[in-house]
Amino acid sequence: MKHRVLGIVCGVALAAFAAGIPVHAETLLMKRVREERGMNAPHRGMSMAQVESHFGAPRSKLTPAGGDSPRHPVIHRWEYPGYIVYFERNIVIDSVAVRASPSELGPKTQ
Repeated sequence: MKHRVLGIVCGVALAAFAAGIPVHAETLLMKRVREERGMNAPHRGMSMAQVESHFGAPRSKLTPAGGDSPRHPVIHRWEYPGYIVYFERNIVIDSVAVRASPSELGPKTQ
């Protein structure tokens, strides 16, 4: 997952460079990616109960998405200060830092 994010960052920076667009926002995103690697957040495979026990109650539980077929399981999102935790059914699939500013690429807080 982290290699894919780095690939996306490099692709966006290269496209911005080729188009002559200032790349200051991409620099901010790369800084955020480095911060994400060291953040204390739930990791893949934890259950909802484990996350709540270890990290406390989320600031908010966002509206679930999916669940319309077995190929599209329900995805739950819990918002904590600084990151959002994504669950497939009741298991963590990823924790993602929220945007620091509107110009940064990444998930927004709801």
